[in-house]
Amino acid sequence: MGIERYSISIHFARMLMNAGRRLQLDEAVLLNEAGLNRRMLDNAHLRITPDQFSRLMRAVWRLADDEFLGMGAQRCRQGVFAIMAKQVVHSRNLHSVYYKLSHFYNVVNDSLHLSLEVVGDDAIFSMKLKDPAQDPDFLLRGFLLLLWHRFPSWLIGQRISLKHVAFDHPAPKHLTEYRLMFPCPAKFDQPVTCLVFDAAALTAPLVQTPEALRIHLKRAPFDWFTRPAYYPVYTRRVLDYLERSENLAEATIQHAALELHLTDRTLRRKLAAEGSQFQRLKDGVRRDMAIHYLSQTSMSISLVSQVLGFSEPSAFTRAFRQWTGELPRTYRDVARDRK
Repeated sequence: MGIERYSISIHFARMLMNAGRRLQLDEAVLLNEAGLNRRMLDNAHLRITPDQFSRLMRAVWRLADDEFLGMGAQRCRQGVFAIMAKQVVHSRNLHSVYYKLSHFYNVVNDSLHLSLEVVGDDAIFSMKLKDPAQDPDFLLRGFLLLLWHRFPSWLIGQRISLKHVAFDHPAPKHLTEYRLMFPCPAKFDQPVTCLVFDAAALTAPLVQTPEALRIHLKRAPFDWFTRPAYYPVYTRRVLDYLERSENLAEATIQHAALELHLTDRTLRRKLAAEGSQFQRLKDGVRRDMAIHYLSQTSMSISLVSQVLGFSEPSAFTRAFRQWTGELPRTYRDVARDRK
C-alpha cells in the first residue's frame, strides 16, 4: 500500500469549502475539481484521498489567487511559495532554510510573522498571525505549520524529529487528526504557534537540487499531504505488516505477532498500551485502500472488493458503508462524473 492511499478527514475539506464560500468562489467548480459532491461533504465521518484534498486546495488557490486561502490579513498571491522555495533551495543547511524562509515572508506579506530562536538545546520556529480572526477554523495555522515542517524536512532528505508542536488556539474538534499530521505531542492554548525540535538538527545540510524542486513544486500540495501517518512503534509495525499483506482477509494478529517475533498475547498488550487494536487497524487499512481504489475509475467495485479480500461485493458494500456512512458507488459515480 503506497503512501498516497492514506486518507484525510472530510473535516478539512469542509473547512476549505467554508473558506471558498467566504471568498465567494464557485462551489460547484471546487467540488467538481476535487471529485467530491455535496452529499459526501455533508457526511462528517467520511474520509477522502490526499489527491482529492490536494485538488480542492489547488482549486481554491487558483480561483482566489491566494495561497493563504483568504485566511490572512493580506492576500498571498499564487506563486509566492515557489519564489521563496527557489531561494531557500540554495541554502547551506537547515538553519539557513528557516532563516531565509522567515525573512522572505516577513518582508513580502504582513499576514504573519515568522521567527527562529534557539533556546538551550531547543530550536523554536514560531508563527504569529496578524489577524487570527481571519482563520476561524484554525485551518491556515495547521496547514502552514505542517508545511514549515514537511518542506524543510524534504530539503534535508530526512524528517525533522519534533519534540512538540504548539498552537495559540483551543484544541479543535478534530484533535485525533493531529496525530496523523505531526509525529509528536500537540499542545493547545499556548502563547504562540510553533515547532520545537532539537537545535542540533539545524546543522543538517540540504540534499535536494533546483531540478528536484521543480518537480516537487509541480506536485504541490500533494506531496505535503501524503507522508505516512505517524504512530507509536507497535501500531506502526502492525500497519507495515498489514500494508505488505497480499491477502488482507487472511491477515491475523497471530500472523502479525509471528512476523514481529512476539506472542499474540504480547502484541495485543503492546497495542492496547498504545491505544490501538488489531481489528481497528486492519479495518482502517482496508478503508483507506478502498477510498483510494474507488477514486480510480479503472477499477470496478467488484474488483476492489476482491483485491481487499472480501468474499463478495455485497460484504464489501456493507463494510464500506459501516466505515464511511456511504455506498461504494457514491465514490465511483463522482469519479466518473469528474472524468
